[in-house]
Amino acid sequence: MTPFDNPKVAAAYDALPNDTRSGALALRDLIFETAASLPGAQPLEESLRWGQPAYLAPKGSTIRLGTHKSARFALFVHCQSRLMADFTSAFPGEDRLDGNRAVLFDDTSQIDPTRHGWLIARALTYHL
Repeated sequence: MTPFDNPKVAAAYDALPNDTRSGALALRDLIFETAASLPGAQPLEESLRWGQPAYLAPKGSTIRLGTHKSARFALFVHCQSRLMADFTSAFPGEDRLDGNRAVLFDDTSQIDPTRHGWLIARALTYHL
Protein backbone atom coordinates (compact mmCIF):
# COMPACT_ATOMS: atom_id res chain seq x y z
CA MET A 1 0.00 0.00 0.00
CA THR A 2 1.21 3.48 -0.89
CA PRO A 3 1.69 5.53 2.29
CA PHE A 4 -0.49 8.59 2.81
CA ASP A 5 1.24 11.94 2.33
CA ASN A 6 -1.84 13.90 3.37
CA PRO A 7 -3.12 13.26 6.92
CA LYS A 8 -6.57 14.62 5.97
CA VAL A 9 -6.90 11.94 3.28
CA ALA A 10 -5.79 9.25 5.74
CA ALA A 11 -8.40 10.53 8.20
CA ALA A 12 -11.09 10.39 5.50
CA TYR A 13 -10.31 6.70 4.91
CA ASP A 14 -10.28 6.03 8.66
CA ALA A 15 -13.75 7.58 8.93
CA LEU A 16 -15.26 5.20 6.36
CA PRO A 17 -17.20 2.13 7.51
CA ASN A 18 -14.98 -1.00 7.44
CA ASP A 19 -16.55 -2.58 4.34
CA THR A 20 -16.38 0.72 2.46
CA ARG A 21 -12.82 1.39 3.58
CA SER A 22 -11.48 -1.98 2.40
CA GLY A 23 -13.00 -1.49 -1.05
CA ALA A 24 -11.91 2.12 -1.35
CA LEU A 25 -8.36 1.19 -0.31
CA ALA A 26 -8.28 -1.59 -2.92
CA LEU A 27 -9.32 0.94 -5.58
CA ARG A 28 -6.72 3.39 -4.23
CA ASP A 29 -4.02 0.73 -4.72
CA LEU A 30 -5.25 0.17 -8.29
CA ILE A 31 -5.13 3.93 -8.96
CA PHE A 32 -1.53 4.19 -7.75
CA GLU A 33 -0.49 1.03 -9.65
CA THR A 34 -2.11 2.32 -12.84
CA ALA A 35 -0.60 5.79 -12.46
CA ALA A 36 2.86 4.29 -11.97
CA SER A 37 2.58 2.64 -15.39
CA LEU A 38 1.59 5.88 -17.15
CA PRO A 39 4.31 8.53 -17.63
CA GLY A 40 1.62 11.15 -18.31
CA ALA A 41 -0.05 10.46 -14.96
CA GLN A 42 2.83 11.73 -12.84
CA PRO A 43 2.85 13.30 -10.38
CA LEU A 44 -0.40 11.91 -9.03
CA GLU A 45 -2.09 14.24 -6.55
CA GLU A 46 -4.08 12.72 -3.69
CA SER A 47 -6.38 15.16 -1.92
CA LEU A 48 -9.95 15.59 -0.69
CA ARG A 49 -12.77 16.76 -2.95
CA TRP A 50 -16.25 17.05 -1.48
CA GLY A 51 -14.83 15.33 1.60
CA GLN A 52 -13.85 12.21 -0.37
CA PRO A 53 -10.40 10.94 -1.38
CA ALA A 54 -9.64 12.26 -4.86
CA TYR A 55 -6.91 11.57 -7.40
CA LEU A 56 -5.77 13.84 -10.20
CA ALA A 57 -2.93 13.61 -12.69
CA PRO A 58 -1.55 16.74 -14.41
CA LYS A 59 -3.52 16.11 -17.64
CA GLY A 60 -6.26 13.95 -16.15
CA SER A 61 -9.79 14.13 -14.86
CA THR A 62 -10.50 13.74 -11.15
CA ILE A 63 -11.31 10.30 -9.73
CA ARG A 64 -13.03 10.15 -6.34
CA LEU A 65 -13.62 7.19 -4.02
CA GLY A 66 -16.21 6.84 -1.32
CA THR A 67 -19.62 5.73 -0.17
CA HIS A 68 -22.73 5.64 -2.30
CA LYS A 69 -26.39 5.37 -1.33
CA SER A 70 -26.87 2.29 -3.55
CA ALA A 71 -23.59 0.46 -2.89
CA ARG A 72 -20.91 -0.09 -0.26
CA PHE A 73 -18.36 1.95 -2.21
CA ALA A 74 -17.94 3.64 -5.56
CA LEU A 75 -15.41 4.99 -8.03
CA PHE A 76 -16.61 8.39 -9.22
CA VAL A 77 -15.53 10.24 -12.38
CA HIS A 78 -16.48 13.66 -13.69
CA CYS A 79 -20.09 13.37 -14.86
CA GLN A 80 -19.63 15.82 -17.74
CA SER A 81 -16.75 13.87 -19.26
CA ARG A 82 -17.05 11.05 -21.79
CA LEU A 83 -15.34 8.61 -19.40
CA MET A 84 -18.39 6.54 -18.42
CA ALA A 85 -19.73 6.48 -22.00
CA ASP A 86 -16.39 5.16 -23.24
CA PHE A 87 -16.24 2.67 -20.36
CA THR A 88 -19.73 1.29 -21.00
CA SER A 89 -18.97 1.03 -24.72
CA ALA A 90 -15.79 -0.94 -24.01
CA PHE A 91 -17.35 -3.11 -21.27
CA PRO A 92 -21.14 -3.16 -21.84
CA GLY A 93 -23.26 -4.53 -19.02
CA GLU A 94 -20.35 -5.66 -16.86
CA ASP A 95 -20.80 -3.26 -13.94
CA ARG A 96 -23.49 -1.62 -11.90
CA LEU A 97 -23.36 2.11 -12.62
CA ASP A 98 -24.81 5.35 -11.36
CA GLY A 99 -25.47 7.04 -14.67
CA ASN A 100 -22.41 8.78 -16.07
CA ARG A 101 -20.76 9.39 -12.72
CA ALA A 102 -19.85 6.18 -10.87
CA VAL A 103 -19.09 2.47 -10.89
CA LEU A 104 -20.77 0.85 -7.88
CA PHE A 105 -19.31 -1.98 -5.78
CA ASP A 106 -20.56 -4.09 -2.89
CA ASP A 107 -17.43 -6.20 -2.44
CA THR A 108 -13.73 -5.96 -3.26
CA SER A 109 -14.07 -9.13 -5.36
CA GLN A 110 -16.00 -7.04 -7.91
CA ILE A 111 -12.93 -4.92 -8.66
CA ASP A 112 -11.41 -6.07 -11.94
CA PRO A 113 -7.87 -4.74 -12.40
CA THR A 114 -8.13 -4.95 -16.19
CA ARG A 115 -11.55 -3.38 -16.64
CA HIS A 116 -11.43 -0.84 -13.84
CA GLY A 117 -7.74 -0.18 -14.48
CA TRP A 118 -8.77 0.77 -18.03
CA LEU A 119 -11.24 3.35 -16.68
CA ILE A 120 -8.67 4.69 -14.22
CA ALA A 121 -6.04 4.99 -16.95
CA ARG A 122 -8.49 6.88 -19.18
CA ALA A 123 -9.31 9.29 -16.34
CA LEU A 124 -5.67 9.88 -15.43
CA THR A 125 -4.80 10.71 -19.06
CA TYR A 126 -8.12 12.32 -20.08
CA HIS A 127 -6.60 15.56 -21.42
CA LEU A 128 -3.53 14.07 -23.13
